[in-house]
Amino acid sequence: MVHSSLPSHLATPLKIGSITLNSRVFQAPLSGVTDLVFRRLVRRYAPDSMMYAEMVSASELHHLKKLPQVMELDPKESPVSIQLFDCRPDFMGEAACRAIAQGSATIDINMGCPVNKITRRGGGSSLLRQPEVAVAIVREVAKAVEVPVTVKTRIGWSDDEITILDFARRMEDAGAQMITIHGRTRAQGYNGIARWDWIARVKELLSIPVIANGDIFSVEAAARCLAETKADGVMCSRGTLGYPFLVGEIDYFLRTGKQRPEPTVRDRLECAKEHLQGLWDYKGERGVLQARKHMAWYAKGFPGAAELREQLSVLDSVEAGIALLDRAGSPTQDW
Repeated sequence: MVHSSLPSHLATPLKIGSITLNSRVFQAPLSGVTDLVFRRLVRRYAPDSMMYAEMVSASELHHLKKLPQVMELDPKESPVSIQLFDCRPDFMGEAACRAIAQGSATIDINMGCPVNKITRRGGGSSLLRQPEVAVAIVREVAKAVEVPVTVKTRIGWSDDEITILDFARRMEDAGAQMITIHGRTRAQGYNGIARWDWIARVKELLSIPVIANGDIFSVEAAARCLAETKADGVMCSRGTLGYPFLVGEIDYFLRTGKQRPEPTVRDRLECAKEHLQGLWDYKGERGVLQARKHMAWYAKGFPGAAELREQLSVLDSVEAGIALLDRAGSPTQDW
C-alpha cells in the first residue's frame, strides 16, 4: 500500500535557485551507468525529471584538451546536469564553466562518493571531514557560474562522525541552492539501512530544497521516505539499475496519487534489447562490454533469469544478446 499522507506541494513544481523543475524525482549520477543511452530510457517515462550525467573529475578535466564522452549532453534531454568532484576549488570553478558550456542546467558537486580512489584524492565523502575545503569549493563554483550550484553528500563519515547538520548548514551558507542527502555514512558504503531520520533533521534546518536519497527502490519506498522526511523530492540511484521505469513511476504517483501498472517481464526484456542496441550504436564494442552488467540487472525476477544472466555476463556481440533476449521474451514463455 502506497503512503497516503503526502503533502500536496509534492505535486507542484520545484524551484532551485533560478530554475523551476516540473518534477520532484531525480535520477542520480551513477558512474558507468548514467550515460546518454541510459538517460534516454529513463527520460521516456519521466520527461520532466532532472537527469545527471556520470561524475566528472575536475582535475582530469583540467588536463584534457578534448572533453570526455561522459560530458556529452543531448540538447533535447532537458533538464540535465553534470556532477563534478575534486578538492581544488579553482579546478572546480574551471570545470563548472566547461560543464555549463555543454548545456548543464545546474552544477552538482559530489561530496558523498565513498569509493577509496575518490576519497583518497580528497573528493567525494572525504569532504565531510574537510568542511572548510567544501565551503571554498561551493563558493568558487557559485562565483564561476550563474546557474544553481547543488551538493550531494552523506550523513557523515562514520557512526562516530555524523556531521551532516553542521555540514549542510555550511553548504547553504556558502551558496548551495539544493542539497541531496544519502542517508548513510561513508563507512556504511551501500550496506545497512538508509537513515532517513537524519534527512528529516536537515529538512527542518535548511531553507533550500532538501532531496532524499537512499533505499528508494519502489514507489512505496519513495512515498514513505517523503512522508517521514518531509523532503522536497527524492533521488533514485540503484533502484533504476535494470529498471529505468522507476523515476517515472514515482513521478506519476506524486502527480496523480495513482500507481502506473508495472512493466511486464516482456516489457523489461524489450527495454533491455533497446538498451543493448543503444550502447552498441553509441560506443561500439566497448558499449557491448559495458552492457553485460546492465543485461544482468534486467534479467531478474522470472523463471530462467539466473541462466539468462549467466549467458549475458559473457556477451560478446549485440546480435547474440538480442537473440538471447528474444528467446527469453518469446510469447511461448509462461511466467
